Amino acid sequence: MFFVFALAIFFVTYATIYCMKLFAFIAFLPHLFNGKGNDSIKPIVINKDLCSDVIGVCKLDDKLSRNYVFDKQIYNFRCDTLSQVKFWRQIMNLHQDSSLLSLGHNRKVVGKTHHKSWVTQNDEKKQFYRDSVRCANGQDSSCRVLLTEGKQFFYNFDRAFENFDRGINDFVANDVDPWYAQAILLIESPNKLQKSNAGAYGPFQLMKEVARLFGLKVNRQLDERADFDRSAYAASSLIKTICIPNTKLILDSLHITYNENDLWFKLLVMHSYHAGSGNVKLALYTFMPQKGDMNLIYNLWHAQTRHFRSASQNYSQLVLAAMLEMNSRIKLSPEFTSTAAKSN
Repeated sequence: MFFVFALAIFFVTYATIYCMKLFAFIAFLPHLFNGKGNDSIKPIVINKDLCSDVIGVCKLDDKLSRNYVFDKQIYNFRCDTLSQVKFWRQIMNLHQDSSLLSLGHNRKVVGKTHHKSWVTQNDEKKQFYRDSVRCANGQDSSCRVLLTEGKQFFYNFDRAFENFDRGINDFVANDVDPWYAQAILLIESPNKLQKSNAGAYGPFQLMKEVARLFGLKVNRQLDERADFDRSAYAASSLIKTICIPNTKLILDSLHITYNENDLWFKLLVMHSYHAGSGNVKLALYTFMPQKGDMNLIYNLWHAQTRHFRSASQNYSQLVLAAMLEMNSRIKLSPEFTSTAAKSN
């Protein structure tokens, strides 16, 4: 008797489920033919405005066209002529055994030396050399003479180039200007995945707290900051929801108008990405800019607070230098025009 009862329940349940599926299919038929289904997965709508500076480029001996951001504003503002930018381009191409000596206020190169030979000199000889440099350049004792090692090993432009296409697509998919993707990939971790002294990791050098904020798993077993696409999503979300809005708030507080497509605005957002918008605000307040333009960025290179020092000052200099160097390596020039194929 129990067996018959259980069998009856089974058949009733099966018949009910089958009927529900049949009714669901009948209800869906009209949508199947008119293409107006209620699928909850929405197609990605590409904002073509984000791709206005994206072009297709091919490296030498490579027939595959890849997405690349070519920003002509860098040349319009003659950033390629700035001594700071020229200096960092030299550093990016200099072997780590060599070092450049430069003036701190404008990064004018005043000498080149073998790094080990400089390190082995005593403080008295180093001071004598610095004093002679100051005298030759008409500077007083307050002028800093800096020694910077070559960073050719770190700035692997070939490896960075391979990631641009993927990074550009990831940022555009998240409705974020791909200019930021290329800038970050050029200077944050262009040679290999490594952890910074502060604990940032991955191709977009994210801190643990930031990665977790945007849903990435970071624990002893798994660190999704090493996953390119997940890391790109977190980095683009950080820029979209925190860096850009906070940069706008800072500029509003200074009564400065802005255009998000302007080079100076993007560089300021990059400073927020690196140092945090709070530290950028304090740095800007040391000289209280009255207008939004490249001069705001140039003055920021000399601003200093407790948490906005040399590395923070140099950040946008590195962005400009790396972009110019990459353009040069793939044979792009200021005369580049719309005859090149643009990405859709």
